[in-house]
Amino acid sequence: MKIAFVGKGGSGKTTLSSLVARHLAGRGRTVLALDADINQHLGVALGLDESAAAAIPALGDHLEEIKEHLRGENPRIPAAREMVKTTPPGTGSRLLAVAGPSPLHDRLSVEVGGVRLMVTGAFTEEDLGVACYHSKVGAVELLLNHLVDGPGEYVVVDMTAGADSFASGLFTRFDRTFLVAEPTRKGVAVYEQYRGYAADHDIPISVIGNKIHDDRDLAFLRDRVGDDLLVHLGQSAAVRAMEQGQPAGSVALEPANTAALDRICAAVDDTARDWDRLHRQMIEFHVKNARSWANNTVGIDLTRQIDPGFRLDLQAGITVTA
Repeated sequence: MKIAFVGKGGSGKTTLSSLVARHLAGRGRTVLALDADINQHLGVALGLDESAAAAIPALGDHLEEIKEHLRGENPRIPAAREMVKTTPPGTGSRLLAVAGPSPLHDRLSVEVGGVRLMVTGAFTEEDLGVACYHSKVGAVELLLNHLVDGPGEYVVVDMTAGADSFASGLFTRFDRTFLVAEPTRKGVAVYEQYRGYAADHDIPISVIGNKIHDDRDLAFLRDRVGDDLLVHLGQSAAVRAMEQGQPAGSVALEPANTAALDRICAAVDDTARDWDRLHRQMIEFHVKNARSWANNTVGIDLTRQIDPGFRLDLQAGITVTA
Protein backbone atom coordinates (compact mmCIF):
# COMPACT_ATOMS: atom_id res chain seq x y z
CA MET A 1 0.00 0.00 0.00
CA LYS A 2 1.15 3.50 -0.85
CA ILE A 3 -0.05 6.05 1.71
CA ALA A 4 0.07 9.85 1.57
CA PHE A 5 -0.24 12.29 4.46
CA VAL A 6 -1.30 15.80 3.46
CA GLY A 7 -2.58 18.87 5.28
CA LYS A 8 -1.93 22.45 6.29
CA GLY A 9 1.55 23.35 7.41
CA GLY A 10 1.77 22.78 11.16
CA SER A 11 -1.22 20.42 11.23
CA GLY A 12 0.94 17.53 12.37
CA LYS A 13 1.11 15.54 9.13
CA THR A 14 4.84 14.86 9.57
CA THR A 15 4.22 13.64 13.10
CA LEU A 16 1.37 11.41 11.90
CA SER A 17 3.50 10.11 9.04
CA SER A 18 6.22 9.11 11.49
CA LEU A 19 3.81 7.61 14.02
CA VAL A 20 2.08 5.46 11.41
CA ALA A 21 5.39 4.38 9.85
CA ARG A 22 6.79 3.37 13.24
CA HIS A 23 3.49 1.73 14.23
CA LEU A 24 3.53 -0.43 11.10
CA ALA A 25 7.20 -1.30 11.55
CA GLY A 26 6.51 -2.22 15.17
CA ARG A 27 3.95 -4.73 13.93
CA GLY A 28 6.58 -6.39 11.77
CA ARG A 29 5.57 -4.73 8.50
CA THR A 30 8.08 -3.57 5.88
CA VAL A 31 7.97 0.22 5.60
CA LEU A 32 9.57 2.70 3.22
CA ALA A 33 9.09 6.33 4.28
CA LEU A 34 9.58 9.20 1.84
CA ASP A 35 9.93 12.82 2.94
CA ALA A 36 8.48 14.89 0.10
CA ASP A 37 7.80 18.03 2.14
CA ILE A 38 9.59 21.30 1.43
CA ASN A 39 10.42 21.32 5.16
CA GLN A 40 12.43 18.14 5.73
CA HIS A 41 11.51 16.97 9.25
CA LEU A 42 10.47 13.34 8.82
CA GLY A 43 13.91 11.96 9.70
CA VAL A 44 13.93 13.78 13.03
CA ALA A 45 10.33 12.74 13.70
CA LEU A 46 11.36 9.12 13.15
CA GLY A 47 14.17 9.46 15.70
CA LEU A 48 17.28 10.78 13.96
CA ASP A 49 19.14 13.76 15.35
CA GLU A 50 19.35 16.84 13.16
CA SER A 51 22.88 16.17 11.91
CA ALA A 52 22.11 12.57 10.94
CA ALA A 53 18.91 13.63 9.19
CA ALA A 54 20.72 16.35 7.26
CA ALA A 55 23.35 13.84 6.11
CA ILE A 56 20.85 11.62 4.25
CA PRO A 57 21.54 11.90 0.49
CA ALA A 58 18.80 13.96 -1.14
CA LEU A 59 16.89 12.31 -3.97
CA GLY A 60 16.67 15.65 -5.74
CA ASP A 61 20.47 15.81 -5.89
CA HIS A 62 20.73 12.37 -7.49
CA LEU A 63 17.99 12.59 -10.08
CA GLU A 64 20.21 11.62 -13.03
CA GLU A 65 21.48 8.58 -11.16
CA ILE A 66 17.89 7.58 -10.33
CA LYS A 67 16.84 7.99 -13.96
CA GLU A 68 19.80 5.98 -15.27
CA HIS A 69 19.03 3.13 -12.90
CA LEU A 70 15.30 3.00 -13.50
CA ARG A 71 15.41 3.19 -17.28
CA GLY A 72 17.42 -0.04 -17.34
CA GLU A 73 17.29 -1.49 -20.85
CA ASN A 74 13.96 0.01 -21.82
CA PRO A 75 14.28 0.55 -25.61
CA ARG A 76 11.74 3.37 -25.47
CA ILE A 77 14.16 5.40 -23.30
CA PRO A 78 17.61 5.35 -24.91
CA ALA A 79 19.02 8.03 -22.58
CA ALA A 80 18.37 9.09 -18.98
CA ARG A 81 18.05 12.73 -20.04
CA GLU A 82 14.82 11.79 -21.85
CA MET A 83 13.13 10.80 -18.59
CA VAL A 84 10.89 13.26 -16.75
CA LYS A 85 9.06 12.95 -13.45
CA THR A 86 6.01 11.30 -15.04
CA THR A 87 7.89 8.80 -17.23
CA PRO A 88 6.16 5.43 -16.84
CA PRO A 89 8.00 2.10 -16.64
CA GLY A 90 8.00 -0.26 -19.60
CA THR A 91 9.55 -3.47 -20.80
CA GLY A 92 13.21 -3.43 -19.77
CA SER A 93 12.79 -0.83 -17.03
CA ARG A 94 14.25 -1.57 -13.62
CA LEU A 95 11.60 -1.64 -10.91
CA LEU A 96 12.26 -0.71 -7.31
CA ALA A 97 11.26 -2.91 -4.37
CA VAL A 98 10.25 -1.58 -0.96
CA ALA A 99 12.98 -3.66 0.69
CA GLY A 100 15.94 -5.75 -0.31
CA PRO A 101 19.19 -4.94 -2.09
CA SER A 102 19.19 -2.11 -4.62
CA PRO A 103 21.80 0.48 -5.60
CA LEU A 104 19.22 3.19 -4.90
CA HIS A 105 18.42 1.88 -1.44
CA ASP A 106 22.10 1.31 -0.67
CA ARG A 107 23.13 4.84 -1.66
CA LEU A 108 20.07 6.98 -0.98
CA SER A 109 18.33 5.59 2.10
CA VAL A 110 18.95 5.02 5.78
CA GLU A 111 17.22 2.79 8.30
CA VAL A 112 15.78 4.30 11.44
CA GLY A 113 13.63 2.45 13.94
CA GLY A 114 12.91 -0.37 11.51
CA VAL A 115 11.81 2.07 8.79
CA ARG A 116 13.74 2.64 5.55
CA LEU A 117 13.83 6.40 4.91
CA MET A 118 14.46 8.41 1.75
CA VAL A 119 14.31 12.21 1.54
CA THR A 120 13.66 14.60 -1.33
CA GLY A 121 16.03 17.22 -0.01
CA ALA A 122 15.41 20.68 1.32
CA PHE A 123 14.82 23.78 -0.78
CA THR A 124 18.11 25.67 -0.64
CA GLU A 125 19.29 29.19 -1.34
CA GLU A 126 20.79 27.95 -4.61
CA ASP A 127 17.26 27.00 -5.74
CA LEU A 128 15.82 30.47 -5.18
CA GLY A 129 14.82 32.16 -8.40
CA VAL A 130 16.16 29.37 -10.62
CA ALA A 131 14.31 26.22 -9.62
CA CYS A 132 10.99 24.97 -8.41
CA TYR A 133 10.70 22.60 -5.46
CA HIS A 134 8.41 20.43 -7.57
CA SER A 135 11.44 19.50 -9.69
CA LYS A 136 12.88 17.86 -6.57
CA VAL A 137 9.60 16.20 -5.64
CA GLY A 138 9.67 14.83 -9.18
CA ALA A 139 12.22 12.29 -7.97
CA VAL A 140 9.58 10.88 -5.61
CA GLU A 141 6.98 10.74 -8.39
CA LEU A 142 9.40 8.90 -10.67
CA LEU A 143 10.26 6.41 -7.91
CA LEU A 144 6.60 5.75 -7.13
CA ASN A 145 5.90 5.09 -10.82
CA HIS A 146 8.56 2.36 -10.76
CA LEU A 147 7.99 0.99 -7.25
CA VAL A 148 6.46 -2.44 -6.67
CA ASP A 149 5.05 -2.96 -3.18
CA GLY A 150 3.72 -6.35 -2.24
CA PRO A 151 1.61 -7.77 0.62
CA GLY A 152 2.76 -6.55 4.02
CA GLU A 153 4.75 -3.69 2.48
CA TYR A 154 3.91 -0.03 2.98
CA VAL A 155 5.14 3.22 1.47
CA VAL A 156 4.42 6.24 3.69
CA VAL A 157 4.90 9.66 2.08
CA ASP A 158 4.94 12.95 3.98
CA MET A 159 3.70 15.34 1.29
CA THR A 160 4.31 19.05 0.89
CA ALA A 161 1.89 21.27 2.80
CA GLY A 162 -1.39 22.57 1.48
CA ALA A 163 -2.55 21.80 -2.03
CA ASP A 164 0.87 22.17 -3.67
CA SER A 165 0.82 18.45 -4.48
CA PHE A 166 -1.67 19.17 -7.24
CA ALA A 167 1.02 20.96 -9.23
CA SER A 168 2.01 17.50 -10.53
CA GLY A 169 0.51 14.05 -10.84
CA LEU A 170 2.08 12.95 -7.56
CA PHE A 171 -1.24 13.13 -5.70
CA THR A 172 -2.61 10.28 -7.87
CA ARG A 173 0.12 7.78 -6.93
CA PHE A 174 -1.44 6.58 -3.68
CA ASP A 175 -3.85 3.87 -2.60
CA ARG A 176 -4.91 5.85 0.45
CA THR A 177 -4.67 9.58 1.23
CA PHE A 178 -5.02 10.93 4.76
CA LEU A 179 -5.55 14.62 5.35
CA VAL A 180 -4.45 15.74 8.81
CA ALA A 181 -6.68 18.56 10.02
CA GLU A 182 -6.67 20.70 13.12
CA PRO A 183 -10.06 21.85 14.45
CA THR A 184 -9.67 25.33 12.96
CA ARG A 185 -11.09 27.19 9.98
CA LYS A 186 -7.69 27.16 8.26
CA GLY A 187 -7.31 23.43 8.83
CA VAL A 188 -10.73 22.74 7.37
CA ALA A 189 -10.12 25.11 4.42
CA VAL A 190 -7.20 22.96 3.25
CA TYR A 191 -9.42 19.89 3.52
CA GLU A 192 -12.11 21.52 1.40
CA GLN A 193 -9.59 22.59 -1.23
CA TYR A 194 -7.89 19.19 -1.36
CA ARG A 195 -11.16 17.27 -1.40
CA GLY A 196 -12.45 19.36 -4.28
CA TYR A 197 -9.38 18.65 -6.41
CA ALA A 198 -9.21 14.98 -5.45
CA ALA A 199 -12.88 14.37 -6.26
CA ASP A 200 -12.18 15.21 -9.89
CA HIS A 201 -9.76 12.28 -10.01
CA ASP A 202 -11.73 9.69 -7.99
CA ILE A 203 -9.31 9.88 -5.06
CA PRO A 204 -10.99 9.31 -1.69
CA ILE A 205 -9.85 11.44 1.23
CA SER A 206 -9.96 10.37 4.87
CA VAL A 207 -9.51 13.00 7.56
CA ILE A 208 -7.46 12.48 10.69
CA GLY A 209 -8.35 15.04 13.32
CA ASN A 210 -5.28 16.17 15.23
CA LYS A 211 -4.58 18.26 18.33
CA ILE A 212 -8.11 17.67 19.63
CA HIS A 213 -8.55 19.20 23.08
CA ASP A 214 -12.17 18.43 23.88
CA ASP A 215 -15.61 17.49 22.58
CA ARG A 216 -16.10 20.96 21.17
CA ASP A 217 -13.06 20.53 18.90
CA LEU A 218 -14.32 17.15 17.78
CA ALA A 219 -17.81 18.47 17.09
CA PHE A 220 -16.34 21.30 15.00
CA LEU A 221 -14.47 18.84 12.78
CA ARG A 222 -17.41 16.46 12.46
CA ASP A 223 -19.64 19.34 11.43
CA ARG A 224 -17.19 20.49 8.73
CA VAL A 225 -15.90 17.21 7.27
CA GLY A 226 -18.76 14.81 8.00
CA ASP A 227 -18.18 11.14 7.23
CA ASP A 228 -14.69 11.85 5.91
CA LEU A 229 -13.50 12.03 9.53
CA LEU A 230 -11.92 8.63 10.15
CA VAL A 231 -10.36 9.11 13.56
CA HIS A 232 -8.89 11.76 15.82
CA LEU A 233 -5.89 12.11 18.09
CA GLY A 234 -5.72 14.19 21.21
CA GLN A 235 -2.85 16.15 22.70
CA SER A 236 0.01 13.76 23.43
CA ALA A 237 2.64 14.01 26.15
CA ALA A 238 4.61 11.30 24.33
CA VAL A 239 4.71 13.28 21.09
CA ARG A 240 5.61 16.44 22.99
CA ALA A 241 8.49 14.61 24.69
CA MET A 242 9.74 13.42 21.30
CA GLU A 243 9.52 16.95 19.89
CA GLN A 244 11.54 18.16 22.88
CA GLY A 245 14.38 15.79 22.00
CA GLN A 246 13.65 12.58 23.87
CA PRO A 247 14.30 9.40 21.84
CA ALA A 248 11.38 8.29 19.69
CA GLY A 249 9.34 5.72 21.59
CA SER A 250 10.95 6.50 24.95
CA VAL A 251 7.58 7.63 26.30
CA ALA A 252 4.61 5.35 25.65
CA LEU A 253 1.90 6.79 23.45
CA GLU A 254 -1.44 7.22 25.17
CA PRO A 255 -3.88 4.27 24.77
CA ALA A 256 -6.48 6.39 22.94
CA ASN A 257 -3.89 7.63 20.46
CA THR A 258 -2.49 4.12 20.00
CA ALA A 259 -6.01 2.93 19.24
CA ALA A 260 -6.30 5.72 16.66
CA LEU A 261 -3.14 4.47 14.95
CA ASP A 262 -4.59 0.95 14.95
CA ARG A 263 -7.69 2.24 13.21
CA ILE A 264 -5.65 4.15 10.61
CA CYS A 265 -3.63 1.02 9.82
CA ALA A 266 -6.81 -1.07 9.66
CA ALA A 267 -8.26 1.41 7.17
CA VAL A 268 -5.15 1.05 5.03
CA ASP A 269 -5.36 -2.74 5.13
CA ASP A 270 -9.04 -2.59 4.16
CA THR A 271 -8.20 -0.54 1.07
CA ALA A 272 -8.42 -2.38 -2.23
CA ARG A 273 -5.79 -1.31 -4.73
CA ASP A 274 -7.33 0.11 -7.89
CA TRP A 275 -4.77 -0.90 -10.50
CA ASP A 276 -6.88 0.48 -13.34
CA ARG A 277 -6.99 3.98 -11.80
CA LEU A 278 -3.31 3.99 -10.90
CA HIS A 279 -2.24 2.93 -14.39
CA ARG A 280 -4.70 5.20 -16.22
CA GLN A 281 -3.72 8.29 -14.26
CA MET A 282 -0.01 7.58 -14.61
CA ILE A 283 -0.42 7.55 -18.38
CA GLU A 284 -2.81 10.53 -18.41
CA PHE A 285 -0.44 12.78 -16.48
CA HIS A 286 2.55 11.71 -18.55
CA VAL A 287 0.71 12.61 -21.75
CA LYS A 288 -0.44 15.91 -20.22
CA ASN A 289 3.08 16.86 -19.11
CA ALA A 290 4.60 15.79 -22.40
CA ARG A 291 2.26 17.96 -24.43
CA SER A 292 2.29 20.98 -22.10
CA TRP A 293 6.04 21.36 -21.49
CA ALA A 294 8.18 18.22 -21.47
CA ASN A 295 8.28 17.58 -25.23
CA ASN A 296 9.62 21.09 -25.82
CA THR A 297 12.09 20.79 -22.96
CA VAL A 298 13.53 17.41 -23.97
CA GLY A 299 13.12 17.87 -27.71
CA ILE A 300 11.29 14.64 -28.54
CA ASP A 301 7.76 13.24 -28.32
CA LEU A 302 7.77 11.69 -24.84
CA THR A 303 4.40 10.02 -25.35
CA ARG A 304 6.38 7.39 -27.28
CA GLN A 305 7.74 6.24 -23.90
CA ILE A 306 4.37 4.68 -23.11
CA ASP A 307 4.55 0.89 -23.47
CA PRO A 308 0.98 -0.25 -24.27
CA GLY A 309 1.72 -3.84 -23.21
CA PHE A 310 3.18 -2.99 -19.79
CA ARG A 311 1.36 -2.68 -16.48
CA LEU A 312 2.78 -2.90 -12.98
CA ASP A 313 0.02 -5.26 -11.82
CA LEU A 314 1.18 -7.75 -14.44
CA GLN A 315 4.67 -7.61 -12.91
CA ALA A 316 3.56 -8.66 -9.43
CA GLY A 317 5.09 -12.10 -9.76
CA ILE A 318 8.45 -11.06 -11.19
CA THR A 319 11.75 -10.61 -9.38
CA VAL A 320 12.54 -6.91 -9.09
CA THR A 321 15.85 -6.11 -10.76
CA ALA A 322 18.60 -5.01 -8.38
